[in-house]
Amino acid sequence: MTYRVCFVCTGNICRSPMAEAVFHARVVDAGLDGLVEADSAGTDGWHEGEGADPRAVTVLEENGYGVAHTARQFQPSWFSRLDLVVALDTGHLRALRRLAPTEQDAVKVRLLRSYDAAADRGDLDVPDPYYGGVDGFGECLEMVETASTGLLAAVREQVEGRAA
Repeated sequence: MTYRVCFVCTGNICRSPMAEAVFHARVVDAGLDGLVEADSAGTDGWHEGEGADPRAVTVLEENGYGVAHTARQFQPSWFSRLDLVVALDTGHLRALRRLAPTEQDAVKVRLLRSYDAAADRGDLDVPDPYYGGVDGFGECLEMVETASTGLLAAVREQVEGRAA
């Protein structure tokens, strides 16, 4: 059975597609491709149908990640097919938990940086780089990469637990 992860930010053109691309690469490198699927969406539909922000694409490509992306809005019905919903900041976390049809679904929502053992527990947000320059996208990528290591370990544990 495939373990499904969906990364969620506001418009699904910056942070969440970056997290999806990084995590997908980690999954492939770990030999879990086919066992774990990564996806992304936005809490809002402002950019539905658009590609990822060109600055996000540039930073990802410069760091060896591929990205083929079309923005879409997260739907509450998706909770039933997802194992984990990863919010990029606390605003997304609150919005997603409000959308969750059940308490069991709400528990599936976690902050990405909660998987980064070195992160400041008082500030687990990945800042939105949209209104800044390309440097903000680089900083976003660093946070995503660091947290993805812990996230992959947690997901691997879940996947191996299912197989046992």
